[in-house]
Amino acid sequence: MSRPNDIAESVHRTLEQYFRDLDGEQPSPIYDMVMRNVERSMLAFVLERAGGNQSTAARMLGINRNTLRRKLSDYKLL
Repeated sequence: MSRPNDIAESVHRTLEQYFRDLDGEQPSPIYDMVMRNVERSMLAFVLERAGGNQSTAARMLGINRNTLRRKLSDYKLL
């Protein structure tokens, strides 16, 4: 079973690679980039695990169904 620390380590490794790939260039706004990519991937994954059921996915995520629908729309996952 994955632990929260595993996710943090994965993000850390990915950011290390991102900075290596920059090769001295200035990074783009990192916070927005990471949050956008992590959130979109998480929403798509959880929705799939919930069999496409938005109410179930919202419960799994611990957010309101309307919030989930807005985020799915924002990320064009509907």
